[in-house]
This record gives sequence, structure tokens and C-alpha cells, in this order.
Amino acid sequence: MTAQRTIPFGRPWIGDEERRAVEEVLRGDVLAHGPQGKAFEAEFAAVLGEGAHVVSVSSGMAALHLSYYQMGLGPGDEVLVPALTHTATVHAVEIMGARPVFVDCEPRSGNVDVSKMESLITPRTKAIGIVHFLGVPCPMEEIVSLAERHGLHVVEDCALALGTRLKGKHAGLFGDSGCFSFYPVKHITTGEGGMFVTRHKSVAGKVSKARAFGVDRSFSERTIPGMYDVLSLGLNYRMSDINAALGRVQLTRLPEILRRRRANFAFLKDALKGSGNISVLDGGATGEESSCYCLSVVLEGPLGAHRAKAVFKLNEAGIGTSVYYPQPVPRMTYYREKYGYRPEDYRQAARISDQSIALPVGPHLTADDLDYIVTHFKRVIKEVLP
Repeated sequence: MTAQRTIPFGRPWIGDEERRAVEEVLRGDVLAHGPQGKAFEAEFAAVLGEGAHVVSVSSGMAALHLSYYQMGLGPGDEVLVPALTHTATVHAVEIMGARPVFVDCEPRSGNVDVSKMESLITPRTKAIGIVHFLGVPCPMEEIVSLAERHGLHVVEDCALALGTRLKGKHAGLFGDSGCFSFYPVKHITTGEGGMFVTRHKSVAGKVSKARAFGVDRSFSERTIPGMYDVLSLGLNYRMSDINAALGRVQLTRLPEILRRRRANFAFLKDALKGSGNISVLDGGATGEESSCYCLSVVLEGPLGAHRAKAVFKLNEAGIGTSVYYPQPVPRMTYYREKYGYRPEDYRQAARISDQSIALPVGPHLTADDLDYIVTHFKRVIKEVLP
């Protein structure tokens, strides 16, 4: 068929205000180490709420790496991680020389199955890494309680969870650190960038130094230009003022972005009810506020074997889709060859990876776009079954 329209899965919501902010930085003399980064950090902390100490970084992966770097994770250590996540969640553990221990997800939301965690904890376990899957909050009270009983750190991957709250508390403020991503199709974008978040001021100070080579004084703090000392090992994970200026404007749009995403998610979920042989990943616990990154539909029963055909037909109609995530991480070649893979350990992660289609809910969608998605999704579901 000929597509009647083109609906991208994700599209950055960029306007003239963002362009002017970036141009203003480019007209100046300071492209890094400047005031935009500090202002962005302060404004982001205000959005998260009381107790947030934040450090801007070059990516969400950088924030994850710094989380484990600052806690001294190393060879011989283990970290519990979700089997269903982006590889960055696990790479951050692996790159420190530690061993990721994979945990299957629960079927309703795709979040890690907390009931399977305790049996995987050993004397070598040092931390629990969790992901708020597609913006649905994990049961953080249970996870933090488990971590406290065993003396473990908790790292929250909040790459898709800007705006996610549980009982009023923002994701990233339950554990020892929270890691946000500002990749172009996330809730807000800085082009590329991320934010490290912690409730502990001393940890934020440590990470601030570590992201910039471990030097003792930033560019603006040096009495004599070019003079500084190095107090510890460090990395180069800084965010430029260009990125930060873009992020500051994007942050002012966040309330409207979240309003639109939540409304679009609710519309699609309600409209797809009764389509047969599908389920929608979602939360449902009291006090949950999802950031509604996308709407992930799991094709159930005999429909599950026809995901590829369904995706092709939706794309042919001009509807952008994605998959979260393409495989359980332990099934991916690097991790499978290094640690082995037992399918029976990750049944739910495999079910969601192999049978789901992610539909767009971003602020770029119009009411007509939503109706178009529903109409063609229902048509496709009927057509793909033999």
C-alpha cells in the first residue's frame, strides 16, 4: 500500500527558542566549562525535587559508568541487572570488570521481577542496577529494602524516566544514583548528553571531579589560567555549554511534553482494547506516574509469531515503530558467549523482546495521527494472522 502519511516513532521537539539559545552560546567565547552547564544542573535539580544533587555529563552511559566508577566497583564484584534493557545498563557494569547477573522481568510492565532478586545475591554482589522500563516506575521501596538488608548500592537507570514518579518522589532519588539520558528522541534532548543524580552531596562532588579528569579546579575556578592539580583518576565526560543551553530550553517544555505523552498513551491504550491477542505494557500500582515514553504492545498467542510481518505492514503505512528491546541482553552475542544463556531463566524478557511492537506517543503526534495509528494497527492485526 501507499502510505497516506509519515509518522515518525520519535522526533525532537525543537523550536526557535532552542535555536536562539544555541546561537547565543556560539556568539560568545565560552563553549565549555561555562555558565550554561551550571544553570542547567540547577534547573534540572529543581524539576526533580528536594534532595537532588546533579552533575551534567556527556551521555546517559557516562552517568551509568560514573555511578559504578565512584563506588569502586571492580573485578570479582557482581551487580544484579535486568535482562530486559538497553545494553548501556549492562555495559557500565562490564566495563568496570565486574560481572552482571541478569534478572528476568515481570510480564505486566516489563520491569525487573523483584521476587527473583534475593536468590541471586551472593557475597560478591555489590549493587543492584534497575531500569524504570519505558518510564514505568519500579517498586523502589521493595528494591531499596532488599538492598539495605544486604548492604548493597542501588543504581537507577532513568534514561526513559524523566517525569516518572512513585508516590510523588521522582525516579532517580530512591537509590544511590540516578542516570538520565538526553538522546534526541528522549523526553528532552541536548543533542547528546546525560545527567548523574544523587541524594548525596559528597557523591555529587566526587563525580563532578571524576567527569573532568579528576582535576581539583574547573576552568572558572583557576586563579592562574592553566594551573591545576589532579587529585584522582578521572574521565572526560563533560557536557558542553552548547548542549546545556539546548537542554535548558527543552526543560521548560517538559510539563507540556509529559501532558501530551500521557494523553496520547491513554488514548492509544483505550482505543486498542478489544483488538484481541494483544496486551499493553503498563504500570498500575497506587501512586505510579509513568513518563510514558512509548506504548509497547505485546502480540500474544498465535499472533506472537508474526511480529516482523506486523512491523513491516505498519511501516509500509507510514507508522514509525521500534522494539524495546531487540533481545534480552544475556542473549546478545557478547554476553551469551561470555556467560552462557539459559532460555528458561529469561522467559518474560524473551517474550517481550520477541513479540512486542513499540508505538509512538510523543508530542509530535496530532489527533489525526493517533486515529490513523489505531485504524491501521487494528487492520494489520487482522491481516497478519493466517
